[in-house]
Amino acid sequence: MPELPEVESLSAFLDGRLAGRTVARVYPVSVAALKTYDPPVEALQGRRFEAVTRHGKFLDLVTGELHLVIHLARAGWVRWSDALPEAPPRPGKGPLALRVRLGEPEDGAGFDVTEAGTQKHLAVYVVRDPAAVPGIARLGPDPLSDGFTREAFAALLAGERRQIKGVLRDQSVLAGIGNAYSDEVLHAAKMSPFKLAAKLTEDEVTGLYTAIGSTLADAIARSKGLALRDLKAEKKSGLRVHGRKGEPCPVCGDTIREVSYRDSALQYCPTCQTGGKPLADRRMSRLLK
Repeated sequence: MPELPEVESLSAFLDGRLAGRTVARVYPVSVAALKTYDPPVEALQGRRFEAVTRHGKFLDLVTGELHLVIHLARAGWVRWSDALPEAPPRPGKGPLALRVRLGEPEDGAGFDVTEAGTQKHLAVYVVRDPAAVPGIARLGPDPLSDGFTREAFAALLAGERRQIKGVLRDQSVLAGIGNAYSDEVLHAAKMSPFKLAAKLTEDEVTGLYTAIGSTLADAIARSKGLALRDLKAEKKSGLRVHGRKGEPCPVCGDTIREVSYRDSALQYCPTCQTGGKPLADRRMSRLLK
């Protein structure tokens, strides 16, 4: 799933190519992906892109008073083309969800919004105010914002009785961090994903706050200037523990382990994060009973 660093890089890439360009045609290939109908998606045609920004994991393509907002979900992506096909795309079961064709000054360029796999969760909105998108309205503070201080982070954790892994992934607490980067942040902070947020010491809160900033900043720096087609590969190559079950930890050499859930999994290093003790894999325990 694209998370804050990838969506930040996507927004920077698109902002550099869309600002000042006019929308010639919009093709909503997947009706299921379109979550709003007023204003209609066709209302974007003839409008000029002013900027591309980000709200958590949401892309916001600004065209004056209208915003084209995209959430890429787990398997969505944006593909740029300097010369889109002339023929309109046909609706079907393929990965294409939305096509935006640009007009002057270079007629024919544009981008496709795609989603791989059979489970479709990608969402497209056309709104007058980004806050009208329910997912954006619920967002917590952005970890890259000036207002996200160590004190503000400590206040978010105060009284929080959930495990820290779940807290970091909760978009109403922090905007933009998902399964992958929560694993990376916790590894950098040398913290167990099962630790209760409310029981963090002052030093642990400071260490976790620092790890959030450094992990996200490093990921964004690695992807700066890359073409869209290279961003996913860069994310995978830069991850230290997430998705690396069975591999050696790059810090201590211990074997990276996994805890599996129904629809996701987390990875961690026992030596770096849990005092050398493997965490209980609840799903595997149930299977073995």
